[in-house]
Amino acid sequence: MTPIKQLALQSTAWPFEEARKLLERTKAPPAKGYVLFETGYGPSGLPHIGTFMEVFRTTLVRHAFQQLSDIPTRLFCISDDMDGLRKVPENIPNPEMVRNHLGKPLTSIPDPFGTHESYGAHMNARLCGFLDHYGFEYEFLSSTEQYRKGVYDAKLLEVLKHYDDIMAVMLPTLGAERQATYSPFMPVSAKTGQVLQAPVVERNVAAGTIVYKDDDGALVETPVTGGRCKLQWKPDFGMRWAALDVDYEMYGKDHQPNAQLYTGICKILGGRGPEQYVYEMFLDAEGKKISKSKGNGISIEQWLRYGPPESLSYYMFLSPRKAKRLYFDVIPRAVDDYQTFLEKYWNCHPERSAQRAAEGSQAVAQDPSASLSFAQDGLNNPVWHIHSGHPPKSENIPGFNLLLNVASVAGVEDPKVLWGFVSNYLPDVSPQSHPFLDQLVKGAVNYYHDFVKPAKKYRLPTEAEAKALGELANYLEQAPATITAEDIQTEIYDIGKRHPFPELKAWFSALYETLLGQPQGPRMGSFVKLFGKAETIRLIRRVLAKEDLAA
Repeated sequence: MTPIKQLALQSTAWPFEEARKLLERTKAPPAKGYVLFETGYGPSGLPHIGTFMEVFRTTLVRHAFQQLSDIPTRLFCISDDMDGLRKVPENIPNPEMVRNHLGKPLTSIPDPFGTHESYGAHMNARLCGFLDHYGFEYEFLSSTEQYRKGVYDAKLLEVLKHYDDIMAVMLPTLGAERQATYSPFMPVSAKTGQVLQAPVVERNVAAGTIVYKDDDGALVETPVTGGRCKLQWKPDFGMRWAALDVDYEMYGKDHQPNAQLYTGICKILGGRGPEQYVYEMFLDAEGKKISKSKGNGISIEQWLRYGPPESLSYYMFLSPRKAKRLYFDVIPRAVDDYQTFLEKYWNCHPERSAQRAAEGSQAVAQDPSASLSFAQDGLNNPVWHIHSGHPPKSENIPGFNLLLNVASVAGVEDPKVLWGFVSNYLPDVSPQSHPFLDQLVKGAVNYYHDFVKPAKKYRLPTEAEAKALGELANYLEQAPATITAEDIQTEIYDIGKRHPFPELKAWFSALYETLLGQPQGPRMGSFVKLFGKAETIRLIRRVLAKEDLAA
């Protein structure tokens, strides 16, 4: 057993916990020769942050499983593009073109964007481009092609054979009116091309056909195979599990009430339900469930205007089974927390320990167990999973919140201006040498402009606060240019203790509210070093002169 496998078997990171369930399931290699992970996509709309989340999280489990087993793995991203379009999305061109084809499979509707042979093909291309952009390893499957090429035929005939058993599973979940007309089969009308919710009046198992009542009252016989019928979405879920022999699938909590239905239908059709992982839903700014139709969430494009992709991956990694707010105000902390975990990862790395030893520090690198200890901690660190076991080297750069506060105080509207402060603080750093930092700079300026600037609210200091601020300005005027951020931070603490504040928190609140115009802020020592000693002194003097910083 390799050391990493031994550690992975003990890791408390949730992808490894899921991977160990799969390992238990696959004590012997599956007959198909690989372990199959699956995700689904509804192509009636564009791929979105939920699509990213599901594929990303499934990929984390897949990678974790690969550390535990030599069995090959595959990830299918399946587009439900044979679904009939029920309503015209609001954010597409040429809506009238689409409106004339409502009810037809997405792959039978003309492309309103004018780039592909069908609406479904366009959305599928957008999905693949989306997944490729983020570097996911996957295999795309079109539901339409699977039905029409006969991949599902054997299981569709099983559905016909076990029709009554499947109806016994489904009918108790439906209302009386729906029960009267429900059938797991939805025939594709040869007359209109629409996917029909039509009552089935006769079944011929030997011939593999059903007879249904068309909208005009006519009785029509059609095979259930070859794409002439599609299953209702709940039976389709279970049938697909059985037909493809899916080993792992995750889905949102809104699917949880149907999980027994999916698994039950899969078993009726001779399959074994996959290992399943239910994740909690994201909430909006008010704690309400995010809805695509309401637009009360945040898109990937919006997130990336402020934070780098790694920060989004980090936020998606965190506690999938806990409901979390997904709104703009979570971005700054997510960015900084990602950087913190990256630094923790490399600070424990044997290379870093050896460097500290060479610099004269005590280090664990000399200890033979250092590498093992690092690996054990590393497998529990989110960045190990986010970067598939190969996190980039951490850089000694300012955090997002620190950059944001400098942008806020200086009223920065141009990233080049903020880079001026960074260059004074770190002369050897540039956008070219540190592209990740450049993303942070641009994101901080955008965030300041969109959210901080409109909400800034300064206040004048009280008499007691003014005395403490004056002492801080005097200290900085006398401090050498080489003074460290830690020395400044220590002195700020000491000033707070020397003045009659009820608690140190009140002193820091005064600094944030009078100097920054906001209720919270960064470590002031780091802020002073990045913003500049002279600039900070000038800022304090302006406040003590009762200038209106909001003007």
